[in-house]
Amino acid sequence: MSNVIVILGASGDLTARKLIPALYNNFKKKRLPEGTSVLGFARRPYSDDDFRQKMKEAVLTFEPDDFNEAEWGKFSKLLFYQMGEFSGEEHYRALSLRINDVSTSPQNCLFYLSAAPEFYPIIVTHLAGANLLSETETGYRRVIVEKPFGRDLASALSLNSVLHGALQEHQVYRIDHYLGKETVQNVVVFRFGNAIFEPLWNRNYVDHVQITVAESVGVEHRGNYYDTAGVLRDMFQNHLLQLLALVAMEPPAVFDADTLRNEKVKVLSALREISPEHSALSTVRGQYEGYLSENGVGQDSRTETFAAVRLFIDNWRWQGVPFYLRSGKLLNEKISEITVQFRRPPTQILDVQAGKTELFTNRLSIQIQPNEGMHLRFLAKVPDEGMQTRPVEMAFNFRESFGVKAIPEAYERLLLDAMNGDASLFARSDEIELAWKFIDSIREGWEGEHAPPILPYRKGSWGPGAADDLLGRDGRWWVHESGTEDGPIAGLIK
Repeated sequence: MSNVIVILGASGDLTARKLIPALYNNFKKKRLPEGTSVLGFARRPYSDDDFRQKMKEAVLTFEPDDFNEAEWGKFSKLLFYQMGEFSGEEHYRALSLRINDVSTSPQNCLFYLSAAPEFYPIIVTHLAGANLLSETETGYRRVIVEKPFGRDLASALSLNSVLHGALQEHQVYRIDHYLGKETVQNVVVFRFGNAIFEPLWNRNYVDHVQITVAESVGVEHRGNYYDTAGVLRDMFQNHLLQLLALVAMEPPAVFDADTLRNEKVKVLSALREISPEHSALSTVRGQYEGYLSENGVGQDSRTETFAAVRLFIDNWRWQGVPFYLRSGKLLNEKISEITVQFRRPPTQILDVQAGKTELFTNRLSIQIQPNEGMHLRFLAKVPDEGMQTRPVEMAFNFRESFGVKAIPEAYERLLLDAMNGDASLFARSDEIELAWKFIDSIREGWEGEHAPPILPYRKGSWGPGAADDLLGRDGRWWVHESGTEDGPIAGLIK
């Protein structure tokens, strides 16, 4: 059985930075199925050798430490190229012939849409017209769709309609690279594989949950795209809501794609919509100073580069527990982290006896990047100081426990899963639609009379001060694992 991975848009940045390096690493690890070929498709007039040289330069640029000349020589023989346009039936007929040329029959075909979102309907329609998406008993046909998957509920529904007109749902793999990160997958293992945590994972013991995805860079060369999207569309609709679903979902009966995604859908369907009149109380939006001077950004742009949201999940497990989500550009540091703040003990006799006025709480921090690991904060007695206590941490670091190269690039796992037909880490159509429904409710509030203002914030800060007030009104504060004390001053991120 031959396997053909067709990358549509193969001359683009994603192919060079992520896809080819991921496939190359899987090849070195002997994880690619026998008989695999990689066929690039784009408008550039490359030959096979030109494409191989371009991809070699890409691996040397983005993965220099992992390059091996001998291994690359073997891998490069799997790479082929077909010049063509996204529009025009004749280009897809030529693509079909080239697929047959680089592979043997029977064949499996995985099509990766590494193109701008406006081309997705065009590509899928032409692939179907060339009979490239019809599955047989001896070969699958699958399509990987990159984000953004629509820009609102209406466009997501439209795109799903096009996809479902040419494909069955089981053939569609909507990719979110965050779900391919080892530390994200470990959230599920951590929760359901350790009996000491899952009984506490509910409203009776959890005070609140924070999810932070912070970036230290600005829009860089993506100004034209970003100014039409903003952080709410770019990060919240996919990354943050997917993390939320994994943290909040019920245990799946079995670990397979449909069962896992069913539980995520239940969480997303239980999100309490933020009404327009509550928009200013539950959301904050900001724009970093200097954003209007970025290339591709309108001089009067009202696009947000920072957002913070307080939301609730109306189900039995999480009723009344606030979830605080935030993301932004040009913040103090690059970090993605989930923090579960547990409730305080009903009494803290030792602290009161010691004259402490601040009350202690347990906290679990799951760092997704860059220092992948977990930190559990608990109370301990200070040696030789009577009954004085102090918060301490139990820390786990992936690289220290499993080695420096223990964490592969997310695309390595996701590409293999798509080839193996495992959709567990890919979003289903109903997930996408529910996420957009929630995001649209926020955007509706931002366009109404109760909209929160777009607040400026300094580069290198943690966003506008109103983000602190969002939690401060509830008697809480932003924290992450480097915070040392629990209180309105120490551990507060500013």
